[in-house]
Amino acid sequence: MAEESKPAHLITEGCRLPVKRDLEGTQEWHLAEVLSMKENNGGRKQYYVHFVDFNKRLDEWVDIERLDHTKIQYPKKEGKTQRHRGNSASAAAVAAIAANLSGAKSRHASPDKEVIVNGVTDGVKPVKKAPVNRKRKHPMEIVAEENNPDGQDNCEPTPRLTGSMTTHVNDDKVSRIKNIPCIEIGKYRLKPWYFSPYPIELTKYDTVYLCEWCLKYIKSVTCLKRHLTKCPLKYPPGTEIYRKNSISFFEIDGRKNKNYAQNLCLLAKCFLDHKTLYYDTDPFLFYVMTEHDNKGFHLVGYFSKEKESTEDYNVACILTLPPHQRKGFGKLLIEFSYSLSRLEGKVGTPEKPLSDLGLLSYRSYWTNTILEIVLNLKNNKEGERPQITINEICERTCIKKEDVISTLQHRNLINYYKGQYILVISDEVIEGHKRSMAKRKMRIEEKSISWAPKDWTKRGKW
Repeated sequence: MAEESKPAHLITEGCRLPVKRDLEGTQEWHLAEVLSMKENNGGRKQYYVHFVDFNKRLDEWVDIERLDHTKIQYPKKEGKTQRHRGNSASAAAVAAIAANLSGAKSRHASPDKEVIVNGVTDGVKPVKKAPVNRKRKHPMEIVAEENNPDGQDNCEPTPRLTGSMTTHVNDDKVSRIKNIPCIEIGKYRLKPWYFSPYPIELTKYDTVYLCEWCLKYIKSVTCLKRHLTKCPLKYPPGTEIYRKNSISFFEIDGRKNKNYAQNLCLLAKCFLDHKTLYYDTDPFLFYVMTEHDNKGFHLVGYFSKEKESTEDYNVACILTLPPHQRKGFGKLLIEFSYSLSRLEGKVGTPEKPLSDLGLLSYRSYWTNTILEIVLNLKNNKEGERPQITINEICERTCIKKEDVISTLQHRNLINYYKGQYILVISDEVIEGHKRSMAKRKMRIEEKSISWAPKDWTKRGKW
């Protein structure tokens, strides 16, 4: 009873304890880590918690009644033994790398096997494990991974040498806590999922207001109304390159329309955890999807891409705003990005890492697109089964070869049979594909795209 009378004194930042969550009307206890503490206006303590093994978008401020302080787990202090073990691991990793580089011979890879789709062949090597990144790593990268298996960057961030929008900053205390309670844009009120680097003076307000045309952030309704009387925009400040029914796409240059691009990145960071650097938009193009009515062109989602990508990236960041999710707009954005790649005459792939929701959308799109190609193949004149190679699938879909192979492996559609690879598509997979395609009411009509690729290698075009 003595412990229960003053539980607040037992709770510290960094400790873990069960926290009650309301999941669709049922109360469940989940282990959570306390990231921060504060007192509200009434002097009542609140705790910002992260639920272990759950996405950070579920983090929230909770009252003490939702905490089970009888099962507190305090963080362990790092001792000399741990540091010594880490150094030993580093030494072992360096020794292994040195042995590998000093002349240890590896077995030569077997000649490329051919993939057969009902008699279809292509060059794919036998793979028994899940797809991995086959790019050769620098030895020091391997050492870094040995020292830091969780993938957290413990060194100072280095200057960005490419147009990548992946954040390479430490996951510090400030960025782990949501700083904007609510955002109002147009007729929607959105609850941010993650931290976004809006000006610190805005974090003291319960709601941040955005102009839905220029995305300027404003502190009050009065200021918003005054701004709307002066804002000249009713659509994104770029070139409209696609329109079909009520859907339009606008291409926006991050250098020519820096303010809009930065405001878009700030909004996107509220719903994207791994990506977006809002201050340097010059190397990027932004493709904004809108729905238009008699009032104007309303923001639905967007994706960005590098003007010059050395790794075939056709998407850097991609986002559908929460009010428009689960309506098919995400796949429409992905389909448009590959339509642009097709007009450029090359294959493309999204920049990694993808968010959990982004990965689901891409895998679904890749699966549907590949199956759409394969299932529409016809038998030849001799009545033999149709044939297609992985390379031909890549050429038709503009999906990168690694993504095609990883999708087939993830869906268990590819098997090794009598010395060759074959695609095995069950009736269940076919029925699932038909149901999925029936839900896709919106598709990109490539003849409606008014766009031509530019050569961005000449800096003058930036």
